[in-house]
Amino acid sequence: MHREYGYWHSSALRRTMEYLIFGSGGIPFLIFPTSMGRFYQYEDFSMVQTLASRIESGRIQLFCVDSVDAESWYNKSIPPAQRAERHRQYERYILEEFILFLRGRNAGGLTVSGCSFGAYHAANFAFKHPEQFCRAISISGSYDLKSLADGYYDDGFYFNSPIDFLPNLQDSRYLDPLRRMSLVLLSGDENDITYWSTLRLSNILRNKGIDHTLDIWRGAVHDWPVWKEMALKHF
Repeated sequence: MHREYGYWHSSALRRTMEYLIFGSGGIPFLIFPTSMGRFYQYEDFSMVQTLASRIESGRIQLFCVDSVDAESWYNKSIPPAQRAERHRQYERYILEEFILFLRGRNAGGLTVSGCSFGAYHAANFAFKHPEQFCRAISISGSYDLKSLADGYYDDGFYFNSPIDFLPNLQDSRYLDPLRRMSLVLLSGDENDITYWSTLRLSNILRNKGIDHTLDIWRGAVHDWPVWKEMALKHF
């Protein structure tokens, strides 16, 4: 299997950002790690091994990006407004640097995906920037940032909390490409801590006329063995 490690100094984040690529062609996947996870997480937790036959056959190509969650939403040492600002810088890195780099390697229709907090990132980027993606696959995500806001709430949180901004979205520049995108929401049932958030997001999408697949796995818990099976079904 082709495996490529790389990095560059991000002008948006003012720090070095690393990545891993698995595969040499096929449908490109932008992969976000779980909360405060790193770019090598899919390899460490054997997701790459699980998907090996599809990667090696050229069906899919994984672009595993690093996160700055520990500097943004999960950084309790700084005020909430600064956490949102650090995420804004991360958003610039993804859109203005990483996706441009990815497009130079693979110009195919881009899928964005992730598990747990990575699923949140995948959905948030897809809903805010639907022109960038053909497909989004969110595996066991929670889509409300209020639990990370410490009682504070401003536009920086609102516009990164899909459960809040989607119901009020009226602009056809966003809604039309969202309605063309293939959206998949996955979760376990009540045993999964993200079950109710996933159902709520699904209801919001339905009310906005945004077609999507809701795939609830009965008896499934919030953990990697389940996520691997979900990825095998939908990747």
